[in-house]
Amino acid sequence: SAIHPSAPALYTPMLCVVAQGAKQLLLGDERHVYAPGRFLLNSVAVPAAGGVLEASPARPCLWTMVELDPALIASVVMGVGHGSEGEAPPVSTLGLGQLDASTLEPLLRLVRLLESPEDFEFLAPLAMREIVYRILATDQAPRLHQIVASGGRTGRVLRAVEWLRDNYARPMVIEALARECGLSPSALHHHFKDVTEMSPLRYQKQLRLQEARRLMVGEGLDASSAGHRVGYDDASHFSREYRRFFGAPPRRDAERIRGDGVTS
Repeated sequence: SAIHPSAPALYTPMLCVVAQGAKQLLLGDERHVYAPGRFLLNSVAVPAAGGVLEASPARPCLWTMVELDPALIASVVMGVGHGSEGEAPPVSTLGLGQLDASTLEPLLRLVRLLESPEDFEFLAPLAMREIVYRILATDQAPRLHQIVASGGRTGRVLRAVEWLRDNYARPMVIEALARECGLSPSALHHHFKDVTEMSPLRYQKQLRLQEARRLMVGEGLDASSAGHRVGYDDASHFSREYRRFFGAPPRRDAERIRGDGVTS
C-alpha cells in the first residue's frame, strides 16, 4: 500500500499486469512504466530494478506476474503457423503492450484458478496458451518469438546470455565469447545491447553483484567470501562496485535486508 523504491533482481521471461496503481522497471538506462490498460512483456533473463510508483493505503498497487514457458510458447507459435517465418532482427527484451479484453479474459481466468488447486494443473496451461495466442496477434509478438529463438542473430545473443548466466564468476574475454556465439566482437556487443539494453560486461557485473547479495543474505557469507565466490579477487573493488550498484556497503545492505525479512 506504499510506494517502494526500485529493487534490483534478475527478471526472467514474464508477463506483468497492473490492475491498480503503477509500477516501473529500470533496465540499463531505460525506464519502463506500466499501469492499468497495459502489460509489460520481458523476453530474456536480465538484471533490472523494479518498484511501485503509485500506491496508497486506500488504493494499494495490485499486480500479477506470470512466468512464460518457452516450450508452451513454441507449441503455440508452431500451431498458429508462425514458425516458418524468416529470421527477425533482435528486439529489446522489454516491451509494453495494450491490454485489451481478449487478453485480459484468459489472464483473469488464470488468476482465479489459484483459488482452485484441483483445477489449476489441467486448466492453467489452457489459459496460458490463449494468453500467448492473443499476444501473438499484437505488436509484442516479436518478443514472444525471441523467447524461443534458436538461430540467427537473436539465437546467438541468447547463447551469450546463457553463457554469462552459467559462468558469471569466470573472467570474460569478449573475443572468446563472440567466437562461442558465432559473431564478431563488435556484432556481439551491438546485438547484445539491442536485446538487453546493456553491454555483456555490464550484464555480467550485475549478475555477480546480485548473486553476491543472495549469498550474504541467504547463505550468511561475509562480504569478502561472497565477492570472491562471484569472481572478485579484490575485496575493496567488490565493495566499491557493490555500493555503487545497491547504494550501501555489502555488510550494511545485507543486514538491512535480513532486518526487513525480505529479499529484493
